[in-house]
Amino acid sequence: MALVTLIPRFVPAYIVDKVHFPNWVNRWLNAIPYAALGALIFPGILTVIPDKPHIGFFGALTAVVLSFFGLNVIIAVIGAILTVYVLTM
Repeated sequence: MALVTLIPRFVPAYIVDKVHFPNWVNRWLNAIPYAALGALIFPGILTVIPDKPHIGFFGALTAVVLSFFGLNVIIAVIGAILTVYVLTM
């Protein structure tokens, strides 16, 4: 069982250096992690407080603005948490 799951995990690691994709494919593949994060995070933003989705939106907006200025991820997350906390008081 371990061998069956080990092969599909290690084969791409050896093949990826030998296969060269066009630039548009590389850009598309590089965008996948951002799309997956967006799909996972966005529903949580809208359901922070079920009857007040705008509070989650303002928290996310705070995180985006802080990230835009190049601050650390931890600072952006703490800023979003503080924004939601202050708006719920």
